[in-house]
Amino acid sequence: MTIENGRPYMSAVAAAGLLIIMCATVAPFFLRAHAWAQDSYRYVYSAGALMVFVARLFSGRRSTDMRLRRLYRLEVWEGIIFMVAAAFLFFTGAALRDWVAFTIAGAALQVYTSFAIPAREAKVAQK
Repeated sequence: MTIENGRPYMSAVAAAGLLIIMCATVAPFFLRAHAWAQDSYRYVYSAGALMVFVARLFSGRRSTDMRLRRLYRLEVWEGIIFMVAAAFLFFTGAALRDWVAFTIAGAALQVYTSFAIPAREAKVAQK
């Protein structure tokens, strides 16, 4: 069973995108007094979501192990979920809970895959 690491710079792009998403998520809650933060967090969040989506889509990681391929595919779905959350930021009828719910769902998948992928890669490498 072979594992290819893919493009290592895509992991850095995804990490930067996740940090941007985190900063844009806390901005409307902690920077309420600043008009610039209230006006720009939507665009900052969308840029971070796009970075995560593109990085996950083009990471190029491949494996012959079926579980590992499913975990890599789940990472692509994280990017899609963050993009849906970014879309909710621009819908006029959407409430705060809509994009926060998708952000939490994407974050939960990120936490799961960040533990499951290295564990599975180690198990495959032992075989």
